[in-house]
Amino acid sequence: MDTVIFVTMRPDYQPNRVFSYPLHECWTYCIMDYQKIHSLAKGNRPISKQSKGSKMTHETFLQNVRQLVHMHQNGLLGGEVMPEDALIGIVPDEDLPNVLTLAMSLNYQRNAYTLWQSVAHAYQDEGTRWIFRPLAASAGDREELRSALLRHRVALQPNRHPEIWQKVAQGISDFSPDGSVAGMLESVDYDIAALIDLMQVRRKSSFPYLSGPKIFHYWLYVLESYAGISWKSRELITIAPDTHILQASVQLGLCSEKVLNGSTSDRQEVASAWETALKGSDFAPIDVHTPLWLWSRAGFPPLVGQSC
Repeated sequence: MDTVIFVTMRPDYQPNRVFSYPLHECWTYCIMDYQKIHSLAKGNRPISKQSKGSKMTHETFLQNVRQLVHMHQNGLLGGEVMPEDALIGIVPDEDLPNVLTLAMSLNYQRNAYTLWQSVAHAYQDEGTRWIFRPLAASAGDREELRSALLRHRVALQPNRHPEIWQKVAQGISDFSPDGSVAGMLESVDYDIAALIDLMQVRRKSSFPYLSGPKIFHYWLYVLESYAGISWKSRELITIAPDTHILQASVQLGLCSEKVLNGSTSDRQEVASAWETALKGSDFAPIDVHTPLWLWSRAGFPPLVGQSC
């Protein structure tokens, strides 16, 4: 097993070659890319690894994407329950934009399923539901807000997380006629181009973390999927390149394994690659986010119609 890890975890992986690297390097890559080892151990080699001298065509790549989307639509990827599904039947439609937006600002470097379960519990608790009202959260006492956020573990960091929450709530209140997310979106006519200008250019500091490229675009997708927001300039929503998306992009042959380092430039490279690859197709980049995410999480089962 040590030999398998030693071979498969290097970003310059080549079949049937054994590398001699220091143990600490092997261990680093093992931690970073465990799911890919598991997939390779089951025989699921990256789709791009074809016979010597061959090259995947763009149409072949798009066919693989279509197969992946088809598998997702037919429930063949497993894990159909997404983290945000924890809110279904608990948070009414009119409150979903506020809840999804404020909680998304803390959706980094933590288990997403646990976060959204905590959010659902906090909303059900009448003593903490107020934290999801931007006007109340922005004007409220910081100590009371801290206590409410920590009660159901919506916040994990007692100082930084309440600060972020209150700052985002203030940003929403400042740019909304009625102090709600719905009002803020209406004020920009649901135009993603205008929202990008507001949240990522002119007033980026008013929306810490939420304005970051990864969370921002995923937030747009979640608002569309769960709150029924219909966007103008929808093509501007790029894919949200988290760890699962990076791994799936490599597995499909879109990007080289060097992007698995996960740096900011790596994530930008993956997002740009998807924009280019899907240009002129039936898909916007964000349309393939969930299929890719679930495919990676499931350990890369073979695509429908493709042998192992």
